[in-house]
Amino acid sequence: MSEDAANHQRPDGGRLELAITFFYYRDLPKAMRFYEDVMGFTLAIDQGWSKIYHMTGQSHVGLVDESRGMHRSHDVKPVQLCIRVPDVDAWHAYLAGLGIESLGKVSSSEQLGIRAFVLEDPEGYQIEVQSALK
Repeated sequence: MSEDAANHQRPDGGRLELAITFFYYRDLPKAMRFYEDVMGFTLAIDQGWSKIYHMTGQSHVGLVDESRGMHRSHDVKPVQLCIRVPDVDAWHAYLAGLGIESLGKVSSSEQLGIRAFVLEDPEGYQIEVQSALK
């Protein structure tokens, strides 16, 4: 850290109100149905062409109509939304029961200390669902 950075303090004592990760969609209504009906997230802020869903605590995911947002949807999605859950196997069974086609198998990584699987949302954003190994 530079000396200038060390001598400056963030505004408001560094307190953050929300954390939002934004994804950009060609078909916003389809993405909304997935995050509401499959993932069970609650719409927290409706900005019309931008929908912000509450995940946990102050963490949110924002879904944006690409025709109105700052970015455009792209076939390459070099980003992953990761959620930690108490029971990854229960989540996998739930999603398998819904017939999610992109559902990967559950595996454990001792090195990372997690048990996890991945799936894709309707436009190809990868979601990792994980639990901590005990």
